Amino acid sequence: MESSIWLVYAIVTTLFWGVWGAFIEAPEKRGFPATLGYVVWSLTMIPCAIVALALVGWELETDLRSVLLGCTAGLLGAAGQLVLFQTLRKGPAYLVFPVVALSPVVSVALSVLLLGETASARAWAGIVLALVAIPLLAYQPPDRSSPVKGYLWLAMAIGVMFAWGLQAIVLRFANQTMSSEGIFFYMMATGVALAPFAVLMTDFKQDINWGPSGPWLAAGIQILNSVGALMMVYAFRYGKVIIVSPMINALAPVITIVLSLLLYRVIPNKVVTAGMVLAAAAFYLLS
Repeated sequence: MESSIWLVYAIVTTLFWGVWGAFIEAPEKRGFPATLGYVVWSLTMIPCAIVALALVGWELETDLRSVLLGCTAGLLGAAGQLVLFQTLRKGPAYLVFPVVALSPVVSVALSVLLLGETASARAWAGIVLALVAIPLLAYQPPDRSSPVKGYLWLAMAIGVMFAWGLQAIVLRFANQTMSSEGIFFYMMATGVALAPFAVLMTDFKQDINWGPSGPWLAAGIQILNSVGALMMVYAFRYGKVIIVSPMINALAPVITIVLSLLLYRVIPNKVVTAGMVLAAAAFYLLS
C-alpha cells in the first residue's frame, strides 16, 4: 500500500464492472442466453491475456506452483459463475444474490487470519460500511412467481460466496511469486476450459439470437468484464485484500444502479438506496 497505484487499478475495475453490470442483461433480453454469454466472456479473456503477456515480453511462469495458483484463482471465479446459473434455477434471485454478495466478508476474514493484514481505524470504518452496503445493493424485491425450492439453493449460494471470497486470497498469494499477467493467463485458460459446461447448461430448444444483438453485443459488453478482471489482479497485487475487495464489490453495483437509473429509468427502492449511501461513504473512507 506504499503507492496509490492499487487505487487506480481498483477504480478502473469498479468503473468497468459497474458499466458491465448495467448492460449485462441486454443480450439475454434480446434472446441470447446468459450461459452462452459466459462462453462469450471466456473468449473475450483471450485478447486481454495476449495483450498482457505481450507487455511483459511473453514471459509466463510454468512451474507447478504457478500453474496451480493461477488455475485455482480462475476456477474459483469461473466455476462460481457457472454454479450461480444453476443456483438461480433452484432459488429466487432476491434470496440468492444477497448471499453471494457477502463474498467480501470471506475475503476480509481470511486476509486477517491468513495474510495478517491490518487497517487503520478509518479504513475499518469503511470496510464495515462496505460489508453492510453490499447485500443491500444486491437486494431484489420478492418474486411471487419464483418460489423457494428446498434448501439446495442456499448451499449452492454459500458455495459461490466462499469461492469468490477465497479467490481474492488466492490472487494475493499468487501475486507474491507470479506476474499478474501470468495469473490472468491461467484465469483465462480455466475460464475457456469451463465453457463447454456452459454450453451443456444451455436450453437450445428455445429460439436463440445469433445476430449482431446476440453474441456480438455480448462480446462488446463482456470485454468490460475481462478488462476489469485483469485490473482486479493488479489491484490485489499492489493493494490489501482487506481494503480492495469490499471497495470494488461495494462501489461497482452503485455505478450499475446509477447507469440503470439514467438508461432504463429504474428507480431503486429504499433498501438499495440505503446501500448506495453506505457504499459512497465506504469508498470515501477506504480511498
